[in-house]
Amino acid sequence: MSTFEMEWAQMKREASGDTGMSLASADNKPGWAQGGSGGVKSSKKAWTTAGRSVGKLRGDIKTALTKLEEEQTGLGAGSKSGGIESAAAQRELYSSWKRYLKGVSGKCGAIQDRLERAGDHQYKNDEATKCAFDGLDVLYKDTKPVGGDSRGR
Repeated sequence: MSTFEMEWAQMKREASGDTGMSLASADNKPGWAQGGSGGVKSSKKAWTTAGRSVGKLRGDIKTALTKLEEEQTGLGAGSKSGGIESAAAQRELYSSWKRYLKGVSGKCGAIQDRLERAGDHQYKNDEATKCAFDGLDVLYKDTKPVGGDSRGR
């Protein structure tokens, strides 16, 4: 079972009353809550709020990228940056982070879109919603963890 499937199943269990949580409680306006299988309800407001939050994260990433780029002044190709020999390594690191953050920003945009579509009930059912999110795995592969290797531990 994929991570999405496990999280989705957990959300359904919680929303069905296992913990007393109801996603529809975020907004009790008539017509906004939609019931699903097992008594699960979701609200447009909850999906939209989640989408906006991911969109804000995307904006924060773009701000960070801009600041990161501003700090690169003087480290252009061929620059000795005041005689510091590590400038080339620093430029390479910057390029790597820039590429990574652009990918994360793109993924945030895709997640935001899917959350908002789910809130607008553009997906026909749970399976369609799951497929939309599973498609993210095809578009965006997460990077491998950084750090020590936990072989056999």
